[in-house]
Amino acid sequence: MEAASVRSKGDSLEPKIRRATFRDVLGIGLIERESFADPWGSREFTSALEAQQAIFLVAEDAAGVVTGYAIAITVMDEAEILNLAVRVSSRGRGLGGKLLDAALDEVASRGADQVFLEVRESNHTARSLYASRGFTEVSRRRGYYRSPVEDALVLRLAVQR
Repeated sequence: MEAASVRSKGDSLEPKIRRATFRDVLGIGLIERESFADPWGSREFTSALEAQQAIFLVAEDAAGVVTGYAIAITVMDEAEILNLAVRVSSRGRGLGGKLLDAALDEVASRGADQVFLEVRESNHTARSLYASRGFTEVSRRRGYYRSPVEDALVLRLAVQR
């Protein structure tokens, strides 16, 4: 995936979206801990970086600070969005959508016909983002999340190529 910087509504440059590297793990971990009650650790991020079937993207601001990330995995003709988060101070600017779109483009280029993900039932912001891209609910996983215990909604998207 080619990284690109474009002008946003304001006069600052939008973050650049690029492939994650091992140098990014610390910054990704900070975003993870501020975003999730049951965060992944460095080992999970390192494993994702090493996995050939993984798509691991970061958004980086003009100062080189990681402001968000997306992780997906492809297996044959299916994909799953494993993780998507944006730094609290960078939210509300469409960055999550840009990361999701970049991941979906990569998923499609790898031949996936459908993409799945789990989202907390109470996470209305994320659910709205996913719905805006065409994801629909296909099932529920009772008690899937910890801290607090909550159901996950399983969403699916048919990939357009």
